[in-house]
Amino acid sequence: MTTLAHTLSDSGTMFRRQLLHLRRYPSLTIMLIGLPVIFLLLFVYVFGGAVGAGLGGGRDAYVDYLTPGILLFTVAGAVAGTAISVAMDMTEGIVDRFRSMAIARASVLTGHVLGSLVQIFIAVFVVLGVALLIGFRPTATPLEWLAVAGVLAATAFALTWLAVALGIVADSVETASNTPMFLSLLPFLGSGFVPTDTMPSGLRVFAEYQPFTPIIETLRGLLLGTGVGTSAYLALAWCAVISGLSYVWAKRTYNKRAAR
Repeated sequence: MTTLAHTLSDSGTMFRRQLLHLRRYPSLTIMLIGLPVIFLLLFVYVFGGAVGAGLGGGRDAYVDYLTPGILLFTVAGAVAGTAISVAMDMTEGIVDRFRSMAIARASVLTGHVLGSLVQIFIAVFVVLGVALLIGFRPTATPLEWLAVAGVLAATAFALTWLAVALGIVADSVETASNTPMFLSLLPFLGSGFVPTDTMPSGLRVFAEYQPFTPIIETLRGLLLGTGVGTSAYLALAWCAVISGLSYVWAKRTYNKRAAR
């Protein structure tokens, strides 16, 4: 068996391991779904009338505006579970057991990433379903829906590798549960919940140039047919940079810790 085939086979085994974890502990996935749904309902039914009036369309307009930001919030919140899962492997001795086996080192991390992507898309699908039930009305064509899935996949891939790296460097599971929290805050400090031009000047500059804003604007443009402009290029560029840097960081740190 070639090295590549061996790595792919071992990665598949580790992926199945993560799927078993998802099946045995469904409460984890339910928790990842619950918070975005709560925020969706809270913002639509408590703040939607006031904010929607500013958008010129009332609560219905705000549901359409809010949903892309909630979808990204779902992705950002879900990767915290990845960091925790990786930290558990690193601190509870399972990595030492894997080192004694003839398996590819990279497969352990790859299994975490693939399992997390499955969990994220389950959460996104449910949250999107709730949004549709409460009035979200996208105008996307089948091709635009495919592009939406691609942008979400690229974002999830990038943030998952970042979460893997954060889980590896964490000295405890508790630390790993806290370090990815800043990712959940970025949609609030961008265009996810309110337009950036309503923010104070200093915050507006940060909101317009942080990574999540072009991703949200790309999703919003694709789902609502308002056009994406240069946001799509910026979104994909940010995803590529975050993915590349996080992968290198995770792999190097994992190899150092696994070699101890």
